[in-house]
Amino acid sequence: MAFIMSARQALHLGNRLNVRYYSSAVKHEGARDVKRLGVVGAGQMGLGIALVAAMKAQVPVTLVDSNQKSLEKGLVFADQLLAKQVAKEKLTQSQSDAARALLSPTTSIDALHEADFIIEAVPEIPSLKFELFSRLASIAPSHAVLATNTSSISITRIAAATNDPSNPLDTSNSSRVVATHFMNPVPVQKGVEIISGLQTSQSTLATAVAFCEKMGKIVSYSVDSPGFLANRILMPYINEAIICLESGVGDRDSIDAIMKNGTNVPMGPLQLADFIGLDTCLAIMNVLHTETGDSKYRASVLLKNYVAAGWLGKKSGKGFYEYAKK
Repeated sequence: MAFIMSARQALHLGNRLNVRYYSSAVKHEGARDVKRLGVVGAGQMGLGIALVAAMKAQVPVTLVDSNQKSLEKGLVFADQLLAKQVAKEKLTQSQSDAARALLSPTTSIDALHEADFIIEAVPEIPSLKFELFSRLASIAPSHAVLATNTSSISITRIAAATNDPSNPLDTSNSSRVVATHFMNPVPVQKGVEIISGLQTSQSTLATAVAFCEKMGKIVSYSVDSPGFLANRILMPYINEAIICLESGVGDRDSIDAIMKNGTNVPMGPLQLADFIGLDTCLAIMNVLHTETGDSKYRASVLLKNYVAAGWLGKKSGKGFYEYAKK
């Protein structure tokens, strides 16, 4: 017999699973104004987030990276993106100059003491994120939202890293942790996943939603489950394509061509993996496999070998395709 769930039953189940349903009238309830953004990590994701915030939300952005060369490289990339926007007449030169002036690069994380909203965009390494959020909790103003751009790691666990070990029931820090999972490349992709942990407050969630929309993004919601929505669907698809290559079901060009020409996606799964970064794909698959215990999320041997060889995709110059180094 088929079981049909009523709206009331669905809402009750959603509450038990920490799913938060929104009507247009309440989704911004308790949202706070963001006057300065902080971004940690000046890689492709962090720089993209910072630049879109400057262009769309028009807020000052403190961009932090411990590596001065990464900051310099990121800002060169920002200049190139802004120049393209001007060339395509999507921005005027004065708008481009204004957006660029809003970016303040620094190697000092202490510079985030004035930020109202901080987005972490560091590599997908749990211990690195836990350590960073513990530090952010002590640096950021008490009202500041602490957001992670993680694509797979539990928000509840990241939030727990902000707690005082001597008083784990105090959620004054963990309640302001939320996930804002932007899609890559941030200046192009409109989607963002919002994920709350068990500790996340309504005000934190509402502020995250309001600010992401101010950045011109279309918000989707996911529960705090491994991989959330985007990568729970996307990464097994990419991994299966790599297994098809590994086992000889098809060659690289055939695999990508059939998905591009048969499903109307802009690029095939192997090229997409190269653009995401094969190390990132492997890290996400490892989280999915470890956290769920399900063998369907076991990473391809070929994916592991490519990462071990340093063939990480576009950023390293070689992955499933080869790329000219700039």
